[in-house]
Amino acid sequence: MSTLAGKTALVTGASSGIGYAVAEALLERGATVFGLCRKIGRIPEAATPISCDVRNPERINHAFEILREVTPTLDILVNNAGIAYLSSLLEGTVEEWNEMWEVNVRALAICSQLALKMMPESGGRIVNVSSLSGHRVPPTGGFYAPTKFAVTGLTESLRNELRAADSPHQVGSVSPGFVDTPLVDTYFRGREDELAALRQSARMLDPSDIARAVLHILEAPAHLEIGDILLRSVDQKF
Repeated sequence: MSTLAGKTALVTGASSGIGYAVAEALLERGATVFGLCRKIGRIPEAATPISCDVRNPERINHAFEILREVTPTLDILVNNAGIAYLSSLLEGTVEEWNEMWEVNVRALAICSQLALKMMPESGGRIVNVSSLSGHRVPPTGGFYAPTKFAVTGLTESLRNELRAADSPHQVGSVSPGFVDTPLVDTYFRGREDELAALRQSARMLDPSDIARAVLHILEAPAHLEIGDILLRSVDQKF
C-alpha cells in the first residue's frame, strides 16, 4: 500500500495537463484529491472540484474556506497552476505580465500559506511545479522565465522559513522542460509552425512523467528532503 493512501491532497490547475495527471496519480495511490480549477467539469472523476480563478486572491481564500468545510486537515499541496505567454520585455503587454505573475507566483504563495495552516502537526508536503526556465533563461524566456525564477526563490525561501521554525513540513519542486500540454500551445500561439516543427523533431515530456516526479517527492521518507527535480526529454537540446 502506498504511503499516500488516506492522505488528503489539493492540486491547483487540475483540469488539464500536468495537474490532471498528478490528480490521477494521487487517486491511484489512494489519496483523497481536491482540485482547484476554472473548469470544474474536466478534472478526474474521482476528484472533488473546487471552482477557483487563482488570479484573484479573494477567490483563493474562498476556495480554502470551502475546503475547510469538508476536510479538517490537508496533507499535500501541489502548486501546479501556471500560464505561459511568449511575452518579451521589449514588446510584451502589461496584461500578459500581470497574469503570469498573478498565476505563477502570487497564487502559489497564497495557496502555500493557506495550506500550511491546514497541515497536521506530523507534517505535510508542498510540491511546486516550476520549469527549467526557472534555472536558465532560454532565448525566448521573456517575462515567463523570471516568474519561474521567482518560484525557485519562493520554494527556497519557504524551505528556510520552515527550517527556522523547526517545522515538520517540507517543500520541494519539479522543474520540467517542454511538456506536451495546453500550456505549450498557449506559449507558441502565433508560432504554430515552430511548435509543429518542434513536435516532429523532438519528443516532449508527457504529463505523466511530471506526475511520477511529484510522487517521488511525496512518497520519500520523512528524513529525506528533496529540493528540486530537473527533468527534460533527451531530445530537448536547450
